[in-house]
Amino acid sequence: MTITHQDELDGLKAIGRIVANTMHRMAAAMEPGMTTYELDAIGAQLLAQEGALSAPQATYDFPGATCISVNEEIAHGIPGQRVLAAADLVNIDVSASLDGYFADTGATFSIGSVQPSFDRLCRDGRRAMHIGIAQVGHDKPLAGIGHAIGAFASRRGYSLIRNLASHGVGRALHEEPEEVPTWPTKGDRRRIHDGLVLTVEPFLSRGGSWAVTRADDAWTLYSQPAAPVVQYEHTVVASRNGPIIVTLPG
Repeated sequence: MTITHQDELDGLKAIGRIVANTMHRMAAAMEPGMTTYELDAIGAQLLAQEGALSAPQATYDFPGATCISVNEEIAHGIPGQRVLAAADLVNIDVSASLDGYFADTGATFSIGSVQPSFDRLCRDGRRAMHIGIAQVGHDKPLAGIGHAIGAFASRRGYSLIRNLASHGVGRALHEEPEEVPTWPTKGDRRRIHDGLVLTVEPFLSRGGSWAVTRADDAWTLYSQPAAPVVQYEHTVVASRNGPIIVTLPG
């Protein structure tokens, strides 16, 4: 989507606030002994209260209102009977639509204290996202997002999952540009234009490089090779004055 009028930006900010509030309220409700199904039910209720529709359900018939991925699961985890425990890393990914506008956000949260290396990974995962967001602006190279994130990851000794990219969003969950790498690439001459709506969502890892499914589940993704992974995501609008983050709670 390319925003051309203020009412479009207002509509995007409205659903952006809803998905952000939903994600953070879900995170605040997490506790040991809760199932991911119960956590998803909280998200579903919050979206319904706002009149918003779960985007993965409506678009892909995903078996949950939100994606909840725990520990070794790195994305698209199906809510179910898995029981959350102290020191788990839980990725909550919330995307939804309202009045024809879509927004997408996600973050990795811990239940209580985690080992220092995981805490550092979470902090750096959020930093990587913001480093990528800083590259969003009119006439900037689209590949600049991945180059900036890749340079940060390399300096800090991390790897990046290289088949889970950012994407356009706004009037649908996934739009052009359909793949926005959050890792360094060569030969991509695309440029960002004023009003372009896209996500920035690097998957930062301590050794993982690829996302794969398993035979028993076509949705849930795991790191290959097996390694800790975190993801942080905002929906962002490019402007001549830099990035506008629309997935902020309020």
